[in-house]
Amino acid sequence: RHSMLPRQMQRVGRDWIAHWNSSQVFSWNNPFSNCMRWVGHYPWATFPFSVPFDFSANWRWPLFLGPWRQFQNSNWQLDNFTQNCCFHLSNSNMKSEGGEPSTKKRRLGDQCDTSTPEAETSSSNQRETLHLSIVQNEVNCTSKRGAIQRHWEYFCQHSRTMKTSENKATDQSNRESEAKFDFTVMSYNILSQNLLEDNSHLYKHCQQPLLIWAYRFPNILQEIKQLDADVLCLQEVQEDHYRTEIKSSLESLGYHCEYKMRTGRKPDGCAICFKTSKFNLISSSPVEFFRRDIPLLDRDNVGLVLLLQPRLHCKANAAVCIANTHLLYNPRRGDIKLTQLAMLLAEIASVACQKDGTFCPIIICGDFNSVPGSPLYSFIKEGKLNYEGLAIGKVSGQEQFPRGQRILSIPIWPQKLGISQNCVYEIKQQQKEENTEEKTEAKSEDTEKIVIASEKLSSKLQHHFKLSSVYSHYFPDTGKPEVTTCHSRSAVTVDYIFFSAANNDGPAQPGAEDSLNGGLKLLGRLALVTEQDLWTVNGLPNENNSSDHLPLLAEFRLIER
Repeated sequence: RHSMLPRQMQRVGRDWIAHWNSSQVFSWNNPFSNCMRWVGHYPWATFPFSVPFDFSANWRWPLFLGPWRQFQNSNWQLDNFTQNCCFHLSNSNMKSEGGEPSTKKRRLGDQCDTSTPEAETSSSNQRETLHLSIVQNEVNCTSKRGAIQRHWEYFCQHSRTMKTSENKATDQSNRESEAKFDFTVMSYNILSQNLLEDNSHLYKHCQQPLLIWAYRFPNILQEIKQLDADVLCLQEVQEDHYRTEIKSSLESLGYHCEYKMRTGRKPDGCAICFKTSKFNLISSSPVEFFRRDIPLLDRDNVGLVLLLQPRLHCKANAAVCIANTHLLYNPRRGDIKLTQLAMLLAEIASVACQKDGTFCPIIICGDFNSVPGSPLYSFIKEGKLNYEGLAIGKVSGQEQFPRGQRILSIPIWPQKLGISQNCVYEIKQQQKEENTEEKTEAKSEDTEKIVIASEKLSSKLQHHFKLSSVYSHYFPDTGKPEVTTCHSRSAVTVDYIFFSAANNDGPAQPGAEDSLNGGLKLLGRLALVTEQDLWTVNGLPNENNSSDHLPLLAEFRLIER
């Protein structure tokens, strides 16, 4: 093994430095190759750094020689820098390999070099020694690859997020404000560690230490703290991490957590967490998309539907329905995606239905694995879809040249699923029809069979919610698409926050007037970015953003009239 070290050493990126202090802190200055071999490959190495290093005559052992377990349990941060005990590999180690690949040079072109030597050796063959002061490192840390720049976009003058010191409101406006309930909702796919490791080919652009859960989770938690949403809709929440870390951490921030794990071998699921200072839980309804008796539904995706009661300035019967899901990824199985969506909508219709037959305000969050303008997306927003002649590979729009050419069957799902083409439970639909026809003659069995048969042959899907998307998906000034996820293979929008719009004929727009029955008004949103913006920070995940998705955040106002 010792004879292989020089060749392995050449794979290390330019000018990286490993530092140790009394707290066993590990950090680096410049990007280095993800081909590095970690300590697990070399049992004889008891110190916590990548093993390819210089064994020249001037090399000295670092001060920290503690066991790997101590380092693993220590509270280390990549952003911490110390002056004591470092070793340096010069640029010459990369020359034989031709340096960094051109794609990486392009992506990291705008990043500043944080390592600057203070003294050079007299001999060109002698390796450079680099000594950085703590002050220099702190400056470099603030100017490193940096965070993604996102700003808040407002649609309402009185948004909670842009409060002003106006205290001259009239008594009437004060009374109106008392009937308004403002709250924020976040949708965030936090990237399950298990899925990350199973799909490592999607993260070739990432430095390996950034993909460790011990580094990722503090970043994710810090994002949640900073954005401070009243409701969190999280996807790809790994069950063991949820049980040991995530739930307790969020509960300490004042959240109550509801969780639904996937039904198969994948150990992740969906969670909805809400601040107990803002909401009370009325009901929690998990939705399993797997059905053993239906071959079409052989996937283990899930959803979660909560009915929440606002605690402040609302009537006793006020409620908001929050749904969260992560639909199937497979671009060639649009039939499964549409069926999963119909099952979620049916559960929402059941949970959100009020005594008078109307629906309470609805918010649907999640990773839908479908792009804007696709048939699935259009169905959510427009409330109808005629899928006759539609190829299953075109439902989600994920592939420019879809490989799934089979045409969707009519109907898509079998009758025994118990969900109608209106995306409601058939029992509920029959009860609703009976209630609207009080004391009328019962329908004959033959008539019912005809109705069911005609519905079977229908190629039109419908749902009863008037939904709008929080985001517009394109920047109006440039026409460039917004991006919610970015990895080595693609950068697209697949994450959404949909909300029940005003009850009018046209589609609701941000800030539109509320219906007579009250509803949700979009006050603001956290702006998204372009693919180019993301690659300036080396895509996702990166040093500051530890998921391959961006969090979506919106502020709503619930108005009762």
